[in-house]
Amino acid sequence: MHSNSLSSRELAWLRLSLTPRLGRKTMHRLHQVFGSIEAIVADTTPARLARAGLSPKLAAAIPAAQEERLLAAARRLARGGVRLISYWDADFPPLLAAIPDPPALLYVRGHWPPEPGLAVVGSRRAGAQSRQLTREIARDLAARGVCIISGLARGIDTAAHQGALDADGATLAVLGCGIDQIYPPENRVLFEKIAEVGTLVSEYAPGTPPFAGNFPGRNRIVSGLARGVLVAEAAAGSGSLITAEFALEQGREVFALPGSAHDSSCSGSNALLKQGAHLITEARDILEILWSNLPQAPRTPAAQTPETLSAEDLRVLAPLDATALHIDEIVRRSGLTPMEVSAILLHLELQGSVRQLPGMHYQRVRSG
Repeated sequence: MHSNSLSSRELAWLRLSLTPRLGRKTMHRLHQVFGSIEAIVADTTPARLARAGLSPKLAAAIPAAQEERLLAAARRLARGGVRLISYWDADFPPLLAAIPDPPALLYVRGHWPPEPGLAVVGSRRAGAQSRQLTREIARDLAARGVCIISGLARGIDTAAHQGALDADGATLAVLGCGIDQIYPPENRVLFEKIAEVGTLVSEYAPGTPPFAGNFPGRNRIVSGLARGVLVAEAAAGSGSLITAEFALEQGREVFALPGSAHDSSCSGSNALLKQGAHLITEARDILEILWSNLPQAPRTPAAQTPETLSAEDLRVLAPLDATALHIDEIVRRSGLTPMEVSAILLHLELQGSVRQLPGMHYQRVRSG
């Protein structure tokens, strides 16, 4: 359990993190010169900080960090159970520490998962077949004790996290924004579920919006935390291929799902296969390469009983039975808004009460 306030050490790191234009490279340089975060903040006169090569303007900005903003961020993080882990702390993940450009600071919410881990990345606009296969592979790996690592984005990332949760397994989401920001907004339920039973990680200061420039940096952490990277569906020049490049630089295994040669959304992942990535069609293919000795340990969560469902949940479930319904028909029959129905369906999926089928159709899962 995390205390309801940050330690003095965490507050010191938070002050640096909130300083405008002070990034991870400067944090590394400050620590190299002064030896510890305590020594860095012991005397924050600009002349002393300039010994680490900081410009006078940047050196002056550290002690001038707005106290009100610092304390507000600290309260927000403490309420969410967020802890700060620096590169120099004993519990910083060793795999990530060994990459060429490691983060100086991580914001972590949830339970830090055990090894081993597999990163799963792919298109935000992936087809239903790719999403379904990704979910199945992630579920099967998570059932064997593999932590599924992804970026909480739409499409493949979402399918990967959902697959891990289907198996009641470990999953970790690396964010391209502050850990107090939910992006994309439609993944709010998934975000909260991962915060509850998995792990959320960010290297960006609280309040940082999901700027496009953050995501390549996020991707190096996704691959850096994993033993291997699975590219499920990716077009040429996509962010998923950037993650694959990081993986190769970091000495990780790269896997890819094959796609149609006529489908441009699969051109990047098919190119990876031509370049020597492992061709994958099921979880066993990955296990044989990375974790051939993992024990068989399937875990299947029970579906929620009606007694544990809200009135809105039941309004969505009521029209669902053996016959799958399109989401628009569920909206019509339930009388709820499309946004409400989408959020409830995701919640019910994570709880094992419904399953999503291709074409945005949903079917009820009967327990027993």
